[in-house]
Amino acid sequence: MSAGQGKEPRTGLVRGPMARRLLLGTELRRLRVLSGVTREDAGYLIRGSASKISRMELGRAAVKERDVADLLALYGVAENEREPLLRLAREAAERASWRRYGDMVPSWRHRYLDLEEDADHIRTYTCGGIPEALLTEEYARACLHSGSRQAGASEIDERLYVRLMHRRFHRAAHRTFTAVVDEAALLRLTGDRHIVRGQLERLAGANETAGSELRVIPLGRPSAPIVHQPFTMLRFEKAEIPDVVYIEFLTTALYLSRAVETAAYYNTWDRLRAASLSPEDSRALVVDLLKRR
Repeated sequence: MSAGQGKEPRTGLVRGPMARRLLLGTELRRLRVLSGVTREDAGYLIRGSASKISRMELGRAAVKERDVADLLALYGVAENEREPLLRLAREAAERASWRRYGDMVPSWRHRYLDLEEDADHIRTYTCGGIPEALLTEEYARACLHSGSRQAGASEIDERLYVRLMHRRFHRAAHRTFTAVVDEAALLRLTGDRHIVRGQLERLAGANETAGSELRVIPLGRPSAPIVHQPFTMLRFEKAEIPDVVYIEFLTTALYLSRAVETAAYYNTWDRLRAASLSPEDSRALVVDLLKRR
């Protein structure tokens, strides 16, 4: 029996290049371990290193179809069983739709956009702002103008297109999206009265979309944990693809996927959610803010 027999990767729930890369890396690691080949030997075969093999298996490096073919031969996978993984390698090399605007996005955020496009369950906590998936176009434009006063109209339009991609991602029928925000963030919105009211109206209707949920932590809620940095948790239907926690800073970002790391954030998420109002009460709070505008 060959190393790959009976374990053809199923890609039915896998859509984008990043998810395919993660799935391919998981399968390559399984085959390598099953065949008893070390990372050092595998890296030598493809004119690389053990570190390169590790990055490939974690989905953090681009994978050439030729290298995958060489590795499958080394791992003892029969020729008639290699095509599904070779096809996965070709698909993993494709460019995501947003990549044409890549120069409009900080390099450390590229991987997040790839992952978000493929995620089935998105949970996000924003301690000082509005989740990008819930932005109105007018409010997003006002924020971009405020933060990029030197940018021209065409550059603002391109940045706006990328930012509003999050709305398209989270509205896909296959996924769920949950956001927790602090009431304080809703009290210091950017823009004129018309723009602010439009954004609040968008938030008031957030829970009307199937699979979408907005919860607000009211001011003075003592049970709310103190979290200084926004974070987003991405979960995938394919069990072979690990959960990812994304934390963005001013000039860089962290991607956490080890079980002990993601577990800590899931625990924090549960506490934030418990401290927040129900979707119905959250909507009532936003509507009350609207009445005051």
